[in-house]
Amino acid sequence: MDWQTSEDTVPSAPITEADARLLRGRPPATGAWRDGDPVGHRSFGAFGPLATESGEQLPSFRLAYETWGELSPQRDNAVLVLHALTGDSHLRGEAGPGHPTAGWWEDIVGPGLAIDTDRWFVVAPNMLGGCQGSTGPSSISSDGYEWAARFPYLTIRDQVAAQVRLADALGVEVWAAVVGGSMGGMHALEWGVGHPERLERLAILAAPPVNTADQIALNSVQLEAIRIDPRFQDGEYYDAADGEGPHRGLALARRMALLNYRSPTELNLRFQRTWQSGKSPLGLGGRFAVESYLDFHGNKFTRRFDANSYITLVEAMNSHDVGRDRGGIEDALARVTARTLVLGIDSDRLFPVEGQHRIARGIRSTIDDAAVVISSDFGHDAFLIETPVVGAHLRRLLEG
Repeated sequence: MDWQTSEDTVPSAPITEADARLLRGRPPATGAWRDGDPVGHRSFGAFGPLATESGEQLPSFRLAYETWGELSPQRDNAVLVLHALTGDSHLRGEAGPGHPTAGWWEDIVGPGLAIDTDRWFVVAPNMLGGCQGSTGPSSISSDGYEWAARFPYLTIRDQVAAQVRLADALGVEVWAAVVGGSMGGMHALEWGVGHPERLERLAILAAPPVNTADQIALNSVQLEAIRIDPRFQDGEYYDAADGEGPHRGLALARRMALLNYRSPTELNLRFQRTWQSGKSPLGLGGRFAVESYLDFHGNKFTRRFDANSYITLVEAMNSHDVGRDRGGIEDALARVTARTLVLGIDSDRLFPVEGQHRIARGIRSTIDDAAVVISSDFGHDAFLIETPVVGAHLRRLLEG
């Protein structure tokens, strides 16, 4: 789910005083990129109406995206990389004007790396409904106000339909590969099932074939944490002053989510029962170090994300069922024709490896007999952290 930001691509670590000082200012009402902010390395695709599965329609939309490498004259070397829930288009590059975080997959995408930009033309869009340049709840609608809670309900299929429009605009009829992890893996799987003629290779990393009742339940408490924040104001908070937005609810949702992204093994080894300071947490007002870790990253998150977008995207994740209206999961998976890598993580408690094995069993064109399962203490986020092993498997896919 989370996740693709620089802070998620390193092991957990205790929070220092220097870290804490970074967040002493009041957070803005929204951490969304807004028109007038520095563009950074983004490009934009503008499109006409989009009819959503719910029956609502976006009268127009845009997708922010970034590219690396050069598209070949034959247009046969394009690779689509799809981010996870709270990621964005910034695959590689430093944090700076327009980009609140450094690139989230710099050890995977670049010259000479697993997704080699000397060979491949890499495209990374910010998904529809996001808040880093693509149309979402923080965008201005035709009446001159933010969409806010009026933004249409989106499904994974709606978001992929928007990506198809981007591919058409770029002149990419067939992707050499579509690669995605976590929520991006849901998009990648949907590409493989819904548009098999438009991709040659497919990589599904740490993603399930369907969002289960357990996963929907975990999501529901995060969304409620946002909605019960009095400053959420039913989604109408964009004019609030710094410090007066729904940052407490959004930070709490993020802290809840983080517990699913990392494994018990990592948290226990990293923090044990250490204290954050010399003050005891045993009734004397101190805190355990792991509490400060969660608080810091929850609070940091509010400075780069939007509460309404979080709700929109989590609800889109809840829609994910690759077998819906297709005769069930196995019938849907049988539609995939691309050469496919399916990868799971043995310590992933968000999307356990049983889901990846089911995907691999159902796709007849996998490069292995079953899902590749990597061993890691880092839980779900291992697909961002264990870059040497993840990169090696992506090389196998792309070189074949």
